[in-house]
Amino acid sequence: ALHINILLIQLCMLFAPPLGFGSCIDIIVDGVTLLNEIGITPSSNPVHHNFIETEEQLAESFAYFFPPGAAAERFVSNDTLFSSLVEASKSLSKMRLSLGGNAPVMANRLAKEGCEVLLGSRISPEINHVLSKRIKVAGMSVDNADIHLILEYPNGARWGNYVSRRANRYIVHSDVHNPLLDSLEDFQNQLQDFKPDLLILGGLQMMDSFPFETGQREARLKALQNMLVSVDSNTGIHFEMASFVEESLMKDLLVYTLPYTDSLGMNEQELPNLLSLLKGGSITVLSDPYPRIASVLDQMRDLYHLLNSRLVTSSQRRLTRLHVHTIAYQAIIVTKGSLWKNTMSATAKASLTANRHVCGSPHIDTSKAKLIMDDSFSVSREEGSQRIPFEENRPVSCWAENNYEICIAPVLVCTEVYQTAGGGDNISAAGFYYTEVHFHY
Repeated sequence: ALHINILLIQLCMLFAPPLGFGSCIDIIVDGVTLLNEIGITPSSNPVHHNFIETEEQLAESFAYFFPPGAAAERFVSNDTLFSSLVEASKSLSKMRLSLGGNAPVMANRLAKEGCEVLLGSRISPEINHVLSKRIKVAGMSVDNADIHLILEYPNGARWGNYVSRRANRYIVHSDVHNPLLDSLEDFQNQLQDFKPDLLILGGLQMMDSFPFETGQREARLKALQNMLVSVDSNTGIHFEMASFVEESLMKDLLVYTLPYTDSLGMNEQELPNLLSLLKGGSITVLSDPYPRIASVLDQMRDLYHLLNSRLVTSSQRRLTRLHVHTIAYQAIIVTKGSLWKNTMSATAKASLTANRHVCGSPHIDTSKAKLIMDDSFSVSREEGSQRIPFEENRPVSCWAENNYEICIAPVLVCTEVYQTAGGGDNISAAGFYYTEVHFHY
């Protein structure tokens, strides 16, 4: 069995009164059903809001992301509104609970693949009950878990006159402690003794649109930066992106976090969002939910070169791995000679995990799956670029460019969706199964 030492930092926090950090419980419901239940009707004015304060803003925001089927996560500043949503969700017949929080989800996936994992988190008894026995938890326990409300919807779902173009989710939460990263110092104390091969950061989107006091967020991000600088150079550092909408936070991440990681994971919305900020100084909240491979590869190349051109100090790290997961395919760029190995196998593993997670089954049923990739694809939007055919007997395509290798794997897209939430975390975690040089059998 694969034996890996992984250290993850959990940046999720408590909804209930006790203070501290805690892994999340996701309440998963059909989004349209919940909105109908609470009496929130379709808005004729789709608007993007950085955070949600009223039912009207929730209706406008859901109407903005629902038609294209784009994933979104928003902080609800109105405790009464959030509580009413949670209570209404509990009355729905198809409501179910799931492990939430980026780090616990990734930790469980890595443990499921045979890894030994140290999870940095303060967890509640109900969370501890569903964690793999292969996971060692570093952090004090808490009495109550935070709640995230996941409004799922399938492809073709209807809400008034709106129709979703693909299955996805809209997430709301009302956390007020997690953005302070209260357990960061306790977590850092575990690093030296544990000597991890890989450090995974996730959950920083919880800081998005949070009402910090002046200078408070910057101080916590500086503390995180100091921890990253202290990590041994032989330890890989991966940052899992998320739905960031606050431009000032994204700019802070470009200063305090991204230059100190050598691997990034993101989806088809988060890639152009980050790239737009780097190239033009603004973010892109919404983008094509079905992007062409050539377009994504060009964006990945741009991001790879732009981030590496920004390095100015010896303590910063070069980006040597970039994993983009979309509904139709997985794409990974890896620098030649870096610590990330077996890119073809890693890309295939991520692709298969995408189907298994979304379908909610360890087995792949081809009768409940489809390919939405073309018979061939261009490696770039530049005129005259090479086209690579899709071959059924060798579906993962890899080729070398400049100082890096690129691999593309088609996804068997699940047609009977069980759950989209946590998809990116499971996919990214599975992609590490083969890639890190220190992993051993």
